[in-house]
Amino acid sequence: MLSSEKMQWFAMRATYRRGMQIKALLDKEGINNFIPMRYEVRIRNGRKRRELVPVISDLIFVHAVQSELQKVKFKLPYLQYMIDIRNGQKIIVPDDQMKQFIAVAGTYDEHLIFFSPDEVNLRKGTKVRITGGDFEGYEGVFVKVKGARDRRVVISLQGVIAMAMATLSPDLIEVIEEPKKR
Repeated sequence: MLSSEKMQWFAMRATYRRGMQIKALLDKEGINNFIPMRYEVRIRNGRKRRELVPVISDLIFVHAVQSELQKVKFKLPYLQYMIDIRNGQKIIVPDDQMKQFIAVAGTYDEHLIFFSPDEVNLRKGTKVRITGGDFEGYEGVFVKVKGARDRRVVISLQGVIAMAMATLSPDLIEVIEEPKKR
């Protein structure tokens, strides 16, 4: 590892639905990683079963140093970097955003709603901080989301995924900055 390199969260794709297989290999190598998961009811052999499945089948976040990740990628050609189409750069998620995302998504709460970034317009929302409860201190955008009757706090990882949290009581939310009027 070069001394100038630092640990970063890389947004990656595991092609051909190999996410869980790659996760097992990364775990074995001791490389920190995260796949957002949720419970779904599936029918197997005529019986309903509640199973933990990836939210997006090929999405995996890997926390590593670039040079170490390159060595792993050489062994796993079906693990690919996600690229930001606006600038052609690898998508790297800031540590603080990833920490919040893992804390919320890692609860497997069935009230979480996941979106692709283009499905939710965060520019129309109000930037807020949660002031109480399990997610005290987390920040997001308070917006109306598709599939929910009320407005919810959305935590977004730029260009990768957005997640709407369960309905929060208004007294647990403080406004950080008002949306800009157009």
